[in-house]
Amino acid sequence: MLRGVIPWIIFAVVVVPLVVIAFVVTRQKTSGARTDVVDSETERQFADAEAYEAEWHEADEKRFHDERLP
Repeated sequence: MLRGVIPWIIFAVVVVPLVVIAFVVTRQKTSGARTDVVDSETERQFADAEAYEAEWHEADEKRFHDERLP
């Protein structure tokens, strides 16, 4: 009875933690690669938003000066 259980104990103690460690390392590598892509995309979106804000501010200022006061 004990001879049939020992391989399963070895499997549980050695293989399962190795699989869990491999999964965690793989997960960290893929999430790190995604944040680089997301960061560059986010930076581009912020730059576009700042450019639009500058254009809007100039147009709003021109509209304010062109406005006739009663």
